[in-house]
Amino acid sequence: MYRTKFLDHLILIAGVVLMLGPLVVAFTTSTHTAADIHSKGLMLSLGGHFEETYGNVLFRKGGFTGEVTGLTMAMNSLVLGLGFAIGKIVLSMMAAYAIVYFRFRFATLAFWLIFTTLLLPLEVRIMPSYKVMSDLGLLNSYTGLVLPLLASATGTFFFRQFFKSVPDELLEAARIDGAGPVKFFIDVLVPLSRTMIAAVFIIMFVYGWNQYLWPMLMTTDESFYTLMRGIKQILQVWIGSQIPDYNEAFAMAVLAMLPPVVVVVIFQSWFIKGLTESDK
Repeated sequence: MYRTKFLDHLILIAGVVLMLGPLVVAFTTSTHTAADIHSKGLMLSLGGHFEETYGNVLFRKGGFTGEVTGLTMAMNSLVLGLGFAIGKIVLSMMAAYAIVYFRFRFATLAFWLIFTTLLLPLEVRIMPSYKVMSDLGLLNSYTGLVLPLLASATGTFFFRQFFKSVPDELLEAARIDGAGPVKFFIDVLVPLSRTMIAAVFIIMFVYGWNQYLWPMLMTTDESFYTLMRGIKQILQVWIGSQIPDYNEAFAMAVLAMLPPVVVVVIFQSWFIKGLTESDK
């Protein structure tokens, strides 16, 4: 028994080291100068440029316009992450609510049509989506960044399965108390869906935060650049003898990891319950 527990813990520790090792190396490397990183490679020891590097990444103005800071890009990434998460949850809940509780014809067909959109990833429909946003004049705007990707087959599927597990007696009791469709949705289903909302929020926030291709296509204005684009931009400075600011790229990568990690840590218990509990 003790041997089994020891092996279990050993495997868990090995997994932690494997997952956190690259993050620790990225952080320690970011505290050295770009010249040291270029000549010596990745660093396992802490350097003496932590405050300078992270201060430059967050507050120094740069880019082609000389007006963009890392803090600005972080805020853009945050808008993208929160916009995706909140928008997808709202639309998915309303779509699932209509499919489950409104007995209209072809409701099942409508759900499967929504579900089959999982076979059409962003890369497949990116040009038509871009054309629509361009015609509407929504390029270089938060609306253009967030709106086209709000529909979520994954979120609709999760909430549909959850709503189907809610006892019919709750609906009947709400009707007896005089609750209409909107009141039943807001006062009954939304509170019951907290764990599922947390699970979907984590998935969609990380998805939106890590977006690279869509923001790159939709924005030419540097004031809308995200952290993902900022990292790429730092590394594209091979001009003569100038080398990229590797330390700042690593620092920006570390900063880009922090918000998703914080969200997962905060909502992790709800996330597990939302995806594993069968009896809601």
